[in-house]
Amino acid sequence: MTVDVTDGVSLYTGVSASSTGTADTGWSQATITSWNIGFQAELYKQNGGTIPTLTWQSTITQAIPNGPVGTTTFNNIFELSYAFDKDETRGLLAGVQDVHVAINSPLASIHPSITGYVGGYYQWPNNWKFTGRVGLQWFGGAELQNVTLVKSFTEPVLRFDIDRMDDNDNRLFGVTAEIMWVPKPAYQLTLRTPLYFVRN
Repeated sequence: MTVDVTDGVSLYTGVSASSTGTADTGWSQATITSWNIGFQAELYKQNGGTIPTLTWQSTITQAIPNGPVGTTTFNNIFELSYAFDKDETRGLLAGVQDVHVAINSPLASIHPSITGYVGGYYQWPNNWKFTGRVGLQWFGGAELQNVTLVKSFTEPVLRFDIDRMDDNDNRLFGVTAEIMWVPKPAYQLTLRTPLYFVRN
């Protein structure tokens, strides 16, 4: 759920659910795995000038553990967006994402992950919008009882978004495809269909 406090500031919260399956076992029952809360704010708006728009998005995600160990994830994204036209239908992107994971156990630790990326976007007159990003992710690794489970690595990241927008640049439908090398390739496909509640 997202609430627009102003034209440049939004607050949001939500839950995530997952289901896993194989050819032998079929799909498991979907269960809620985490809840999140966060905000997105435009710290500076380009408004046709030469200085790009600066956006800050911050999210706290609390996992719902099956056992005694749980995690809290802090995700911050700072993004610059430079539009080539007044309607902001095409432009360039550059940003950095910082992810910290806190584990409520002294036996395990997950080090930060930092991703830097560049990209661009184009929106057609029929309000379909394509956004592409390419970047590098640095991950510090993870340990359990002083044993390294995941070594630190630096690998590429690719992300593509296709969105259907309305005339006010609200998303009506979206598809995101992301490939992350962690260090082997991991693929993620996300479908987004928001529900709008309007008070007159």
